[in-house]
Amino acid sequence: MTINEIKKQCLEILKQNNIKDSELKVKLIISKVLNVNKEYLITHNDEEVREELKKEIVFNTFKLLQGEPIQYIINNQAFFGLDFFVDKNVLIPQPDTEILVEEVISISQKYNKPDILDLCTGSGAIAIVLKKNIPEAIITATDISKNALKVAQINKEKNNTQIKLIKSNMFKKIKNTFNIIVSNPPYIKTKVIKTLDKEVQNEPIIALDGGQDGLKFYKTIIKQAYKYLKEDGFLCLEIGYDQKEEVMNLIKESNKYNNIYSKKDLSGNDRIIICNRK
Repeated sequence: MTINEIKKQCLEILKQNNIKDSELKVKLIISKVLNVNKEYLITHNDEEVREELKKEIVFNTFKLLQGEPIQYIINNQAFFGLDFFVDKNVLIPQPDTEILVEEVISISQKYNKPDILDLCTGSGAIAIVLKKNIPEAIITATDISKNALKVAQINKEKNNTQIKLIKSNMFKKIKNTFNIIVSNPPYIKTKVIKTLDKEVQNEPIIALDGGQDGLKFYKTIIKQAYKYLKEDGFLCLEIGYDQKEEVMNLIKESNKYNNIYSKKDLSGNDRIIICNRK
């Protein structure tokens, strides 16, 4: 079969099952399996494809019907202008998180050589983008998941960045203090996870589940972060679209922080909360 014939066959499978963005996803799968760019598919659409590669393309197409995210199938997600390897061990970096990164980059300008801690790093996307944009920064990234840290190591090498990766349950293995602590922790309520799109449910539960009220990790971070912040250091958090008041209240009740503010994402949802250590 030719590239064009395989593309038509796979498109038919996806359209019959109402898969969104089916044409783009098929092109991405074929490009990944053949190890070519999407432009190649246009200029070589009559090229014959070996049978084993055709089977791999069809097999990966059927993965989409099971709700597997396209990013896991092609092992790639773009974030803040960089490409990241992703698989089932890490959350897929999302454009909303770029708001958090932009704010940390802005805050970091207050410091000559900022020390930054990225808690719950997952794929390492936040830490790596920060290092690319703040070359002088000293960045530590932690995660409880050994498999997530393997992915972060791949991305560290892929993007040629020097960051320190530590396996740690929140602050347990942290001994230093920092100018900035940034985190995009799990924040979805346990019972809500089952109602999400199948694709989201296929992401690692450990990176989604924020406990019964969705605030489990914020409570820990807010309670402990001030001990790991230098004087007047910043705590920068991503939040769920409906968690602004609850997280702000946790920060106020702790009586450890001031200058609390929030910012919205591109969709107009409250997305980040920033505060200073008192």
